[in-house]
Amino acid sequence: MTPHLAHGMGHEPVAPDWPPLTDGEAAAVLGGRGPVRVLWRSPRPLSAAALVEQAGRGLVFVKRHHVSVRTAESLGEEHGFLRHLRERGAPVVEVLDVVALGEWVYEVHTAGRGTDLYQDALSWTPFASVGHAAAAGAALARLHAAAEGYDAPRRRPQPLVASFTVFASADPLAGLERYVAERPALGAALAGRAWREDVVRIHLPFHERLAPFLDKLEPMWTHNDWHASNLLWDAGTSQVSTVLDFGLSDRTTAVHDLATAIERNVVQWLDLPTGQVRVEFEHLDALLSGYSAVRPLSGAEAAALPELLPLVHAEFALSEVDYFHGVVGSAQNTALAYDYFTAHAQWFGGERGMELLRRVRQSVGGR
Repeated sequence: MTPHLAHGMGHEPVAPDWPPLTDGEAAAVLGGRGPVRVLWRSPRPLSAAALVEQAGRGLVFVKRHHVSVRTAESLGEEHGFLRHLRERGAPVVEVLDVVALGEWVYEVHTAGRGTDLYQDALSWTPFASVGHAAAAGAALARLHAAAEGYDAPRRRPQPLVASFTVFASADPLAGLERYVAERPALGAALAGRAWREDVVRIHLPFHERLAPFLDKLEPMWTHNDWHASNLLWDAGTSQVSTVLDFGLSDRTTAVHDLATAIERNVVQWLDLPTGQVRVEFEHLDALLSGYSAVRPLSGAEAAALPELLPLVHAEFALSEVDYFHGVVGSAQNTALAYDYFTAHAQWFGGERGMELLRRVRQSVGGR
């Protein structure tokens, strides 16, 4: 069998963090309803996932986590959100089962309706068309409408969650101290790094501009990983037919989720080492136009969006540092994740980043 490779933190494929799912393993998870065959293995590196065909059952999606990353209880946090969305008519997958076997926890989902047009696309690569960008914006707005009324508390501290606590605070340095204290592996990874000084120098100037709008942003459970490869598409209409992968979901705000969608799809971060980061401005305009046609931003949200955008990746980058140091034990990826914690925000202070922020303000009619 050809070795299974995963997407890394650059352009080149890498060995996955976790061994790929096998036919026998999938059969043990799905039970004895019939022969099992893995049809496709996800190239995403942070878990092992696959589309699996079982005779008599059809196609399902199986995702495996190590217990150091997700337990059955912590998966219940995102699954509760999925149930709420399905009850409100959102096009999300159905959770069929959660199975614990030894050091692994498996979740079994329906495969979803539609075509996975981006199944092999690298993270932080753009939409295939302006039409896809507009459709993704409209779908995100509809998801936010469905999310209203879900009042579960934010998720407990764990790796690989895109939260909004540190920079949602009036005192982000104090919030950051609490965030690190709750994650011992992150604290160990940050030892020897000038992280407090970096935050004061890089992040706090952006937070000062965001701060006046924070108390006007309504908390909401959000997807937090909105990019093209987490969507299935109706090939005939180029509309979003299913929303996938709520693994990073948490209680943030709608504008945080929208900023994440911009950050994930519009800025081509894989170009960062070259110093020439591409920005898909037409996709930005289409994404925001599609969103606002369904759910117009409030005045506070429109004003907050460009100020939040430079900070939106920060807490997830810290969560990746926690994961790479405490779970995987990769010094190289720990360093890269910390670089993203600083460099993503820092880029917005340069000419290209400021141009993007100006374009966002223009598109949403903010201050």
